Amino acid sequence: MKGVVIDPGGDVSKIVKAIEEIGFDVEKVVLTHGHIDHAGGALELKERLNVMVEGPHRADEFLLSGIEAQAKEYGLTGVRNIRPDVWLTENDTLSMAGMEFKIMHCPGHSPGSLVYYNASAKFAIVGDVLFRGSVGRTDFPYGDTEALISSIKKHLLTLDDDVSFICGHGPGSTIGEERRSNPFLH
Repeated sequence: MKGVVIDPGGDVSKIVKAIEEIGFDVEKVVLTHGHIDHAGGALELKERLNVMVEGPHRADEFLLSGIEAQAKEYGLTGVRNIRPDVWLTENDTLSMAGMEFKIMHCPGHSPGSLVYYNASAKFAIVGDVLFRGSVGRTDFPYGDTEALISSIKKHLLTLDDDVSFICGHGPGSTIGEERRSNPFLH
C-alpha cells in the first residue's frame, strides 16, 4: 500500500482525505511540469505528509517559482511556490511505489515537461504532453508547438501501440490509438 501523488494542483485537504480513506503510504510527490494546476499544492502536501518532491526538469524552475504571482493574476488562493528536492532529467530513473519509471524530457507544453514510462507495465504518465485526440497547449509565451510534436514523435510514438497512458486532463488512451487517430500527429 505504497504510492505517490502526481501533480497536486490544489485541493490538498481533499487529496489528504482520499489518501487516508484508501490507506496508502505516500512515498513522494512527483511533478510532470511546473504549471499552477499541476504544482500549486505540492509544497503544502510535502509539508503535511513529510515527503520529498521530485521533478520536473529544471527548465520549469521559473514556473514553479512564479506560482503565487500567477495565482494572484487569476484570483486564486492557497497555492505556493515550490522548489523540488530533486530535479529530473532525460534518462533518469524514478522509483514510484516499487516500480521504475524512465524519464523522458518532452519540452513544448512547458520547457521542463516530463513523461514517466514503465516498460514492464507498458504504462506512461504523460502530464500535459499528450491527450486523447489532442496535445498540450503551446500558446503560452514559452510554449513551442514544433518542440512538443518533436518530443512526442521522438519519445512517445516510438513506444509500442499497446502502451497505455494517463494524462493531466481527461481520459487516458494508448499510444496506438493516438498514432492512428490523433489529428495533431499527422
